Amino acid sequence: MLDQDPPLEKLKIAVNLLNQKHFKQSLSLSHDMLKAFPKSMILFNIIGASNSGLKQFDDAIKSYKKALELNPNYAEAYYNMGIAFKNMGSHVSAIDCYKKALKIQPKYAEANYNMGNALKFIGDLEAAIKSYKYAINNKPDFVEAYNNMGNTLTDMGDHVKAIETYFQAIKIRPNYPDTYKNMGFALKMVVFTEPNSDLNEIISSIIDQKNIIKPTDISRPAINLLKFDPAIKKLLEKCLSGEINESVESIVSDLSRNPLLLKLMSVCAIPDTQLEAAFRDIRYSLIKSVNKIKSSPDLLRFQSALALHCFTNEYVYYQNDKETSLIKSLETVIEDTLLKGEQPKPILVLCLASFKALYRYKWSDLLEITPTINDVVTRQIVEPKQENQLKSDLPTLQKITNQISSKVRDQYENNPYPRWINTGLSLKPVPFSEINKNLKLRLIDKRIIDIEAPNILIAGCGTGQQSIYVASTFKNAKILSVDLSLSSLAYAKRKTNELGIQNIDYMQADILDLSKLNRKFDIIYCSGVLHHMDQPMAGWRSLINCLEEGGLMNIGLYSNLARQHIVKIRREIKQLGIGSDDDVIRSFRRDLINSGEEHHKKIRRSYNFYSLSEIRDLLFHVREHRFTIPEIKDCLAELNIEFCGFGSDVILRDFKQVYSEEADLYNLEKWSQFEEVNQNAFMTMYQFWCQRLD
Repeated sequence: MLDQDPPLEKLKIAVNLLNQKHFKQSLSLSHDMLKAFPKSMILFNIIGASNSGLKQFDDAIKSYKKALELNPNYAEAYYNMGIAFKNMGSHVSAIDCYKKALKIQPKYAEANYNMGNALKFIGDLEAAIKSYKYAINNKPDFVEAYNNMGNTLTDMGDHVKAIETYFQAIKIRPNYPDTYKNMGFALKMVVFTEPNSDLNEIISSIIDQKNIIKPTDISRPAINLLKFDPAIKKLLEKCLSGEINESVESIVSDLSRNPLLLKLMSVCAIPDTQLEAAFRDIRYSLIKSVNKIKSSPDLLRFQSALALHCFTNEYVYYQNDKETSLIKSLETVIEDTLLKGEQPKPILVLCLASFKALYRYKWSDLLEITPTINDVVTRQIVEPKQENQLKSDLPTLQKITNQISSKVRDQYENNPYPRWINTGLSLKPVPFSEINKNLKLRLIDKRIIDIEAPNILIAGCGTGQQSIYVASTFKNAKILSVDLSLSSLAYAKRKTNELGIQNIDYMQADILDLSKLNRKFDIIYCSGVLHHMDQPMAGWRSLINCLEEGGLMNIGLYSNLARQHIVKIRREIKQLGIGSDDDVIRSFRRDLINSGEEHHKKIRRSYNFYSLSEIRDLLFHVREHRFTIPEIKDCLAELNIEFCGFGSDVILRDFKQVYSEEADLYNLEKWSQFEEVNQNAFMTMYQFWCQRLD
């Protein structure tokens, strides 16, 4: 403290106001003190920070410069000025300020950290890594520096080192969700060549936290690690040799001691044909010997996970005639026991639940919920019952009359699509203006940027994942989600209630009938729906009529190039003349698993191959259209709507790698050329934004 500075007590008041984000009060008080202390560098620094908080960055920089005139060695002022330049988008100027701060104060960890962030932004990734390392050397517990260094390593393609870096962050701060989320992304890109028990524990904790990442997204790296487990190696060996029947109890006992395996089985389908074959053999062995096997905590724990797993994949496993007969016998035993006023053994209930959903039985309400079967009963009886009750409360726009729409509805009524457990979302809703900065959309009409409470329509919401994502993204959004299927809507409503989200309304409606709403929306999402309509353009026009002038649409359409392997299989299905009931799909799917054809191998790499409703949607849907980028361009012209950009960061990154950073992201001819070379780029679908202008 120097004589030209105000008393410490007064400065503390201004700083506290600043820290509490009372920027106007802090600014006013500092200006008042400045009258008496016009040469206080500390006051100019506080004034600069207050102006920055008010997003008055030019004024902030002027104040920092005045502080530096008074003291050219004031490292903090240089640092804060760097932050102001960064917030203005002037990253090169920010870097210059951080360098000056570090010249004065070489061990200034925060300056190194923020310089790393700025260097990463301008693409100098190697230099960014060095800055993060300097920050960590001077502040070993700097979690944010570890996290962002991991992100930079991910951008460089060094996913193994990225994971190691994220792991260091987690060791310091186990409850830092950003690191778990980022690690989840890096995990998807790695094939492990050796076991790693630490990572097993971290993946388990990611699953436990529910709102970090979707379990499906990390299922393959998790399986990769799990296969190093001696018990699982032994299981796969015995499966190949046909020895599971003889040692099923010991196998199950060993497997039950692997927490990651049980957690993964409980929350998602397992996208691996080897493990599927093993689980199918275990399931068969258990039902064959269910009356002979000695019940144990290990056995029941594994059985519970298996029952949850089979329910989640909707009993996609092939079932032979012997199993069918055994199931009927087990059904009879359980029903007779309950009708006598007694409770069946848990082992019997769990065994049956791994073959057939318990809610389908009239006697399901007679089961007592005990700790042993609690998870399975909740998932297979209680929640479906809740969904059934919710159906009656869901509004319907009008009776669905379109023939294809009715067939699509029936498909999803029997199979809510997809059946999911955790969203993986931990987003904080922000205004659209902030969202648009990340999306990098080319907006012709920019009025939508300033809408504070957007009206949003989700057209074809399915089981609610997209609705919940949108509610978690857009601040103050008012969301209407419609779908053909009451079963899907009820599932979505239950999950929405479960998460405590209150700004989503659900309604049964056909997109073709949306004019009956007499409503206009600022934003419309319609992903994976139009290509299942009889006339996609008719559905698209109906959506446009519900869109405000200047409003935005997010559209998802199948790519013809990316789905050629699916087209081949759909042709094979048509040639075989087979139907689409559950047993037919299971049987056909078994044939695909055993096939050596390349397009069959490719379909097995899809996550959608591993649950019944998803493979039905993938290969047996009643209607499917596919598009090319030139066709999409023609559709946009015909509809008089403007292409605003693709929504995937991964796709944009790959495109820029081909055509440079300065590439025209809105040139559909360039995108068509890109896809011709990268035919799997839009494997999921084209996901793009467009804007209504008239």
